[in-house]
Amino acid sequence: MKVGVFDSGVGGLTVAKALQQSGLFSELLYYGDTARVPYGNKDKNTVTRYALEAVEFFNGSDVDCLVVACNTVSVTALEAMRQFSNKPVYGVVEPGVLALKQLNLANQDARILIIATRSTIKSGVYQQHIGELGFNHIDAIATPLFVPIVEEALFSGPVLKETIHHYFADLEQPDVVLLGCTHFPLIAQQISDYWGGVKTIHSGEAMVDWLRQHLRIEPTFAETSISIHASENVAAVKQTAQHWGIQL
Repeated sequence: MKVGVFDSGVGGLTVAKALQQSGLFSELLYYGDTARVPYGNKDKNTVTRYALEAVEFFNGSDVDCLVVACNTVSVTALEAMRQFSNKPVYGVVEPGVLALKQLNLANQDARILIIATRSTIKSGVYQQHIGELGFNHIDAIATPLFVPIVEEALFSGPVLKETIHHYFADLEQPDVVLLGCTHFPLIAQQISDYWGGVKTIHSGEAMVDWLRQHLRIEPTFAETSISIHASENVAAVKQTAQHWGIQL
C-alpha cells in the first residue's frame, strides 16, 4: 500500500516520518509546496487553488490514499480536494483531536493550548472539536512566526527562544499543547521545555493511530521507501528530512 503526503512546505515531514516508521505502507510520496509557503496567511480561495494543484500532482501518481499534512489546508480546502481527487483524502484535524481524547485526562478542567497558523485558529475547528470533548479551558493562539523559523531550519538558538517567549509569556501554564501545524513538531521539544516539560500532541503520531483505526490496517512492512518532491528547492527539503531522521 502506498501513501501520498502533501504539505505547504517542510512541516509535513513530521507526518511523513511517523508514517515511514509505522510499517503501514510500502512506499511514501511526499510533495511540499515550498515555493509558496506559508499558507496560513493566505485567503481561502488561494489556499484552495494551491491545494487543487497538489491534487493534480497526486492524481498522476499510483498512491492509494493522500494525507493532507497541512492544518491550514485541512480546515479550508479538504472537501474541495476530495471532490477532485481520484483517491481518498484525509486531513489532520480529526487525528489530532482523537489523540487528545485518547490521553484520557482525568480532569475536564485541564487547560488545553492550541497553537497554529492564523487561518487554522480563525476557523475555530480545533476549538469546536475539543470543546465537544467537554474541556472547559481552551486557549487558542496563532503563532505564524514558527513556520518560517522551521522553514529556515532554526530549530534552536536565540531567534526561536525569543519567539517562543513572545507568544507564550502572558499565557497560563497549559496541561497539554496541541500543535495545530505540522511545522511545529520540529520545535516541539523547545515548546515543551518552555512549559517545564508539558505534554505536546502532534499530527504525525496522531495520524498513524487514526489511519490504523480508519483503514483497519496493521504494520506489515519492514521498510517504507520515500520519494520527496517540492515546488522549489527540493535539496533543502531532503536536508530537513534527514535532520528529522527520515531515511531517504
